[in-house]
Amino acid sequence: MQRKLTVRGSGRMAASHIFKVMFVNQGKVYEVYARKVSHGSLFGFIEVEELVFGERSSVVVDPAEEKIKSEFAGVKRTYLPLHSVLRIDEVKKQGVSKIMSIEGGNVSQFPMPMYPPGGDSTAKK
Repeated sequence: MQRKLTVRGSGRMAASHIFKVMFVNQGKVYEVYARKVSHGSLFGFIEVEELVFGERSSVVVDPAEEKIKSEFAGVKRTYLPLHSVLRIDEVKKQGVSKIMSIEGGNVSQFPMPMYPPGGDSTAKK
């Protein structure tokens, strides 16, 4: 049974639900929070909408969160390639969005095609 991460406009999911999305971008691990996550309309991409960041009303300002907030300023929706997504968690509380270095320094993710070359895997060999 397939479960949708968000149901747009139906009101079945409480507004307080939030998703933590971790993905790799240019050698760094991004952790962002969003209200809507779905498979999207572009093949091979995850659609992330309504990014949520901490309120500026607090006295302490986190420079890491400010950096990621400025990077996504003005973004209504972002599409993440499937192979860059590490995990998506539905959480009860929003955490701090951040950008982290990939541990191991000289190890990077090897790009892999969505489907192996040659087409249909059921073809006779």
